[in-house]
Amino acid sequence: MSGFNRLALFDCDGTLVDSQHAIIAAMAAGFAAQGLAPPQDEAVRRQVGLSLDVAILGLLPEGVGPGAVAGIAAAYKAAFFENRERGGAVEPLYPGLVPALDALEAAGFLLGIATGKSHRGLVATLEQHGLSGRFLTLQTADRAAGKPAPDMALRAMAEAGADPATTVVIGDTSYDMMMARAAGAAALGVAWGYHAPKICWRPVPPAFAMTMPRFRRRWPRWSRCEVLDAV
Repeated sequence: MSGFNRLALFDCDGTLVDSQHAIIAAMAAGFAAQGLAPPQDEAVRRQVGLSLDVAILGLLPEGVGPGAVAGIAAAYKAAFFENRERGGAVEPLYPGLVPALDALEAAGFLLGIATGKSHRGLVATLEQHGLSGRFLTLQTADRAAGKPAPDMALRAMAEAGADPATTVVIGDTSYDMMMARAAGAAALGVAWGYHAPKICWRPVPPAFAMTMPRFRRRWPRWSRCEVLDAV
C-alpha cells in the first residue's frame, strides 16, 4: 500500500451538472452589457471549464480588445447571480451521478471537485442538489490557477492526502485531461459533456468506453484512461 488516500476529482459543469443553458444566458447578458452580440452557443460550450476571464477572452469578436473582458465578466456574474436568485439558473444533475458517487465512496475513494466556477457559484450548485459536505476538497478558478494548469489538482491532492498515483480526474473537456496530465494523475473522460470525445481525448487517448452502470460496478479496477458513455 502507498499510504496515500485515493481521490476521485470531478469537474463540475458538463460532468456533474448540465449548466450550459445558465452559462450561455449569462454570457449573452455579459456581452450585451458591453454592446456586443452574444457569442454562438457552441462557442460558449467549448470554453466551459476555463476560468471566466480566459473563457471570455476566447469569445471576443475580432476588433474587440482584452480591455472589454472585465466589464463582460462583471455583467456575467451579476446576470448569473440574478438568474439563480429567481430560480432561472437551472443546473440539473446528470442521471446516475449520485449512485456513482456512492459507488466511489464504497470503493474507498475520497471525492473532490476542480472547476472553472467561482467558489460561491460551486457552493450554490452543491447546495441546490443537497451535496454540500459530500466533497472533501473544493478547488475553484478564483482561488487557484485555472485549467489546464495543474494547480487545482495538486491542491486537491494535498488537502485529501492523495498523490498523482492515487488520483483520477473525471471530466468532459480537454482542459480536464490536460490538467490531469500536467499533475501526473489519471484521466477519465465522460462522453455526456460539452467537448466531443474526439476533442476531449486529444491530450489523453481513451482505453475503452462504459455506461454509468458498468462504471459503478467496475470502478475499483479503473485504468489510466477510460471513457464513460451516458446511460
